[in-house]
Amino acid sequence: MTRRLHDIAIARSGDKGDRATLSVVALDAAHYPLLVRWLTPARVAAHYAGVVRGPVRRFELPQLLALQFVMDGALGGGVTRSLALDAHGKTLAFALLDLPLPGDNDAPNPNPGDDPCT
Repeated sequence: MTRRLHDIAIARSGDKGDRATLSVVALDAAHYPLLVRWLTPARVAAHYAGVVRGPVRRFELPQLLALQFVMDGALGGGVTRSLALDAHGKTLAFALLDLPLPGDNDAPNPNPGDDPCT
């Protein structure tokens, strides 16, 4: 059975202009290192290919067991300019929670600068 991000974390998203913010919070401290290792900016950008046109930056918040992603060019020009159904980007968090997690036999990323999913 494939585990998904929603099995170990919760997420929230919001907007500011054409920038979406996305926070992912581990449900248990034991899961935070897995989030750090596997939820890279490159993987998040790949998951939102075609939606996010700008860079994806990640900020680690270990005291909160959270990662925050800032995604530029994600909202079709911003709330007042976009014709998108979700101009505020509120559903972006739910889309990420469906992301499959690595299996128990998948090796951790030996080179933290590389995306382990490529």
